[in-house]
Parts: sequence; C-alpha cells; structure tokens
Amino acid sequence: MAKQLLEPMVFRNGTQSRNRITLAAMTNGQSSADGSLGSDELRWLDERAEGGMGVITTCASHVSKDGQGWAGELGVFDDRLVRGLRTLADAMHKRGALGFIQLFHGGLRADAALTGERPWSASEGPNHRAATEEDVRRVIADFAAAAGRAVAADLDGAEIHGAHGYLLTQFLSTMENRRTDQWGGGLEGRARLFREVTRAVRAKAPAPFVVGVRLSPEDFGNAKGLDLDESLQVAKWLCEDGVDFVHLSLWEAMKNTTKRPSEHALEALRKVVPGDVLLFVAGKLWTRGECERMLELGADGVALGRAAIANPDWAHRIVDPEWKPRYPPLAGQELLDRGLSAGFVDYMRKWKGFVSS
Repeated sequence: MAKQLLEPMVFRNGTQSRNRITLAAMTNGQSSADGSLGSDELRWLDERAEGGMGVITTCASHVSKDGQGWAGELGVFDDRLVRGLRTLADAMHKRGALGFIQLFHGGLRADAALTGERPWSASEGPNHRAATEEDVRRVIADFAAAAGRAVAADLDGAEIHGAHGYLLTQFLSTMENRRTDQWGGGLEGRARLFREVTRAVRAKAPAPFVVGVRLSPEDFGNAKGLDLDESLQVAKWLCEDGVDFVHLSLWEAMKNTTKRPSEHALEALRKVVPGDVLLFVAGKLWTRGECERMLELGADGVALGRAAIANPDWAHRIVDPEWKPRYPPLAGQELLDRGLSAGFVDYMRKWKGFVSS
C-alpha cells in the first residue's frame, strides 16, 4: 500500500507522529545569548506545530560551548538549559506534534568571536587547530550529555547533525580529515567519531526517545570530500548503531545523484538500510505533489524548510487540492506575520530572492 503524506508515521521504537511532515532544522538566531530558548524561537516553532506538522525540529543546537556556530543559537550544553527545552516540549505536545532537538558541534565552523576559543576539527587548517584525543573524547561525552538533557526535558527525539560541513562531516571528509590515527585514514577511521557519538547518544536516550542522523550524501556547499557510496556505508553503520531514522539533506530533492545520474539518493539509501529505519528527505520541496514523489522514491517523511517559513500552515492547507503554497519573494512584514522575528527576517535576506523588502 502506498504511503500517504497525512497518515501517521511510526518509528521502529513505537513512537508515532500524526503525519509524515517534519519541520527541518533551520538556523534562525532567535534564542538568547546564553543558549537558552528565546521567546521568538518558541513562537516560530509553535506556529509550525499549530499549522499541523507532525515533527518539529529545532535549529542546530550546540552540545559544547566551543561548538557554537552563530549568535542567537539554541544550546543544550548545560543543565540549566533544560528548563527552556521543557517549555518547548510542552508547547509541541499541546499542539499534538513531536518535538525533536538537533544536536551539533560546529567544528572548524564554530565562531571564535562567540566561543572565545580557536576552532578545532579533524586536521589543522589556516584558522583552526587539529583535534586532540581529549577533544574527541570530550565531544562524544558532550553529545551524550546533551541527549540526556533532551530526555530530561521530555522532548521526543534528537537528530544528530552529520551534514552541511559541521564537525561530524569534517571527520568524514577526505578533504578535511588527513589524520593517520584511529580517527582518520580510511572510511572506518573517518566514520569512527560519528559512530561513537551515535552509540553514546543512543545509550543515553533509550526508547521511546527517537534518535536519528542528518547526512549530506555528496559534496555540496560546505560539505566537501564526500562520496555517495561512502555515505551509504556510513548510513548502514549508523543503523547498526541504533538510529531510528536517516535524514538526507539534498539541496534539490527532485534531482538524482551526481555520481549516478540515473539513481535518486533515496533509492540508493533504501537498498542499504533496514526497512524499519525511516528515511526523511529535504531539499526545495514546496508542493504536495513533490513530497508525494519523495514517498514514491522511498522516503517515509519529508522535511520542509523554506516552504515552512513561507507557509506555517502547510500541513493543514494541502488537504485542499486547489491550494497553492506561497513562494518567495515575501515582504518583511509578511514574514513577521508568519511567526518570524525581525532578526530571522534579516537572516533570510541572505537567501537571494527570499525577502522582497
């Protein structure tokens, strides 16, 4: 039987979402300088939950102080932050949605002006140092502790950010990772940090808490040094390590892979991961028809980013076959009316053609 976009989605640990529509994690700069949940961020997420989305994922939230990537970033690096996360979880549950937090560390993309420390990554670069063994062990523990805080806050799940050129992607990358120790070399070594983080998070967050990963399958933007077949093997390993879903971050989901132009990344991934591991996909999905095409290709759920910014009630509106989503450009005031803060609107001005005035 074909999967339906508005039918419930059940994770392999039994946790259920009311539909197959998720809010993709997006940078928005709406939280407080100390990492605590900001009222603007809460409003932004709450309006998408009210709009009918089944899973609401926070922005990338740093698990370590030295992993912060931008100002106004939600944090999960300290026990004092649990209170705000619990407020978020309560709001999501009142709306009937699941609340997920995205766990990440910026690595070489961390902002030294915010952290007060020189960024670090797999190998040394012009503006960052190479990770020590202590750094690696500490960040694994930080991911695990962050997952424990998410559980304590009554959130429903966590997505480990292994895409877009942040720390875990940097260790996977053949360009960024030139190590010769156990954390580098061949794919097994380059994937070791990601796997250790995943196992640590899974151990700290047993079912019914959902654990998933977000992956960039091939080079794009800040994600460099990635090979499709290596990414498929990493996904397979992470499923063995206990993830409940794999989220493919595709900048253009309607396109096939670069390495094999006749094959879509979803089709390739579905061949190698267990059938009970759910697959999400993101990448310029705007219409119900485009999302349903992703389900046909093997996805279990779709993650909306820009479409959810412009259409907070997208999940409710698609029941009308005549409805057309609002596309950019949008006026600044229109975005404010859709639940974005002034700061978030300014951030969206960086996206060419999104904000008209």
